[in-house]
Amino acid sequence: MVQRVSRAGVAVGGGARGAIGAGLLVYLGVARDDCAEDADWLADKIVGMRVFDDSGGKMNLSLIDAAAAAGRPPAVLAVSQFTLMGDARRGRRPSWAGAAPPEKARDLYAYFMEQIRLRGAVCESGEFQARMAVSSVNDGPVTILLDSRE
Repeated sequence: MVQRVSRAGVAVGGGARGAIGAGLLVYLGVARDDCAEDADWLADKIVGMRVFDDSGGKMNLSLIDAAAAAGRPPAVLAVSQFTLMGDARRGRRPSWAGAAPPEKARDLYAYFMEQIRLRGAVCESGEFQARMAVSSVNDGPVTILLDSRE
C-alpha cells in the first residue's frame, strides 16, 4: 500500500526510527511466494508512479520528478506490515497463511529498500517485527494498492 504524504514517521519503543517530509509512505507486506523480481517490480513502480501534481495540478509527476521540481531528495518511508497478507474472507480471525515466513520477509524487505535506494530515492524504514507507531499526513488523500502478482 502506497500513500502520498506531506510527512511521515515511525517510532519504536517511544523513540524515532525513521521519518520523511513530502514523499511516499509504503506499507510492505511480503507474501509466501514473493521473490526478488516482485520487489524489483514494486520498486520500479513506486519510484516511477505518477501520483504527484504538476504545475497545472494534475497528477503527472513521479516521486523522482516531484522531488527534483521541489529541490529536495525523493523520499520513501518503508514500513513492513505482514497484516496486509491477512485473509479475512472467512470467520472473524484473519488467516496469515499467505504471509512469508519472517526470515524470508525480512530479507525481501531489506532487498526492497535497497532497490528503492538504487533507483535514486532516500529510503527510511521502520523496524522489522517490532510494534511501531506510524504517523503520517496523507496528501490528497492519495492511496494506491499495488500487488506485484496482479
